[in-house]
Amino acid sequence: MPTPTIDFLSDLRRRGLLQQCTDEPALAEHLRTADPARGGRRGYVGFDPTADSLTIGNLVGIIQLARLQRAGHTPVVIMGGGTGFIGDPSGKSAERMLMTPETIAANVQSIRGIFERVIDFSPSATNRGQMLDNYDWLGRLSYIHVLRDVGKHFSVNMMIQKESVKERLHNRDQGISYTEFSYMILQAYDYLHLFEKHGVTLQMGGSDQFGNIVCGMDLIRRGRAEGDSHQPFGLTWPLVTKADGGKFGKTESGAVWLSAHRTSPYAFYQFWLNAADADVIRFLKVFTFLTVEEIDALEAAHAADPGKREAQRALARHMTELLHGPTEREHAEAAARALFTGDIAHLPLATLEEALASAPSSEHPRSQLEGTGVALIDVLAQTTLAKSRSEARTLLSQNSISVNGHKAAADARLTTATLLHGKIIALRRGNKAWHITRWV
Repeated sequence: MPTPTIDFLSDLRRRGLLQQCTDEPALAEHLRTADPARGGRRGYVGFDPTADSLTIGNLVGIIQLARLQRAGHTPVVIMGGGTGFIGDPSGKSAERMLMTPETIAANVQSIRGIFERVIDFSPSATNRGQMLDNYDWLGRLSYIHVLRDVGKHFSVNMMIQKESVKERLHNRDQGISYTEFSYMILQAYDYLHLFEKHGVTLQMGGSDQFGNIVCGMDLIRRGRAEGDSHQPFGLTWPLVTKADGGKFGKTESGAVWLSAHRTSPYAFYQFWLNAADADVIRFLKVFTFLTVEEIDALEAAHAADPGKREAQRALARHMTELLHGPTEREHAEAAARALFTGDIAHLPLATLEEALASAPSSEHPRSQLEGTGVALIDVLAQTTLAKSRSEARTLLSQNSISVNGHKAAADARLTTATLLHGKIIALRRGNKAWHITRWV
């Protein structure tokens, strides 16, 4: 890990990532006086393993931990192997389905690698990342212990004022179970355990977690020995939204995930490349490690010529390489260029299939390609590109049809030699309308 060159809190503020902070002057001094030789201060973010991957909404927390590490401190990832049995009610209008222990354990194992792409866990780093599973301590708690030694510090009057609880209480059809109601107690106990056993003094989360963070800090203070000067801190960042009011991290295909088996690197690249002009600079500040000065330069270039989409390309390039590595980033960029130019023949089959996944497709007998093949005009009439042979003839005469990225003559024929990867032929009308023909 290189020598830290940024001030953590100042950097967050410049990026618009500091929403709430408990005793900010004291936290700033706490971070400033840390000993780099001992890994600086320790801060954590929790992640519940509700699926076998994490969504793009979890990425802010991972990036915040990486920023903390780059400022010379130690990031602590808390896997919610214990709290995952319950489920955080924050932002949920209905109770989560409870998962089996086997599912939770499998999810925890599956998502570990995501953090290693962003945070440095190498043994040689003084402030190397640490990953803990809260099941290791929550799983040992007895019900009596929770009620007697933890629950006594929580006022029900206070707990029902939490937004996540209040909203559910007002919904008579759903309500909130005692199970989910207890989630904030377990999360608070996490902070107490980490504070006492691992020297963690900072909890971070989205702005909807501020109440839970404060609960943990209160629990620490109540259990602290008289004269103990160690102080816990908490900070939150604003929840990421889109300028048009749409939900961040969602596409027509569903959620955007951080694992390739859920969202391909190409689709991940396209998500960032399609960022709206009103969002792209903010996303660069929130998600990338580009300096604010570098982002300001991109903002100026974007303002001068929005059509070049320099900011969007920088965002897509940075994020795809960060999560999927340089090779997958190069493949995604090549696919994007190929779709723009139409020169797709050189793309690997998997990349080609992914790049054209949203295009209409049709199946045709491979036998038609044998010998002299089949007339392109006849195939066009069977696709979404032309409604009839007459329209197909017109399009061909206007030089509007491309086959595998190359303009087609009016009398063109398709043969086995035309196949890409021995399976498909990609037809395009104009610059944007694609149709994939599959020959079986």
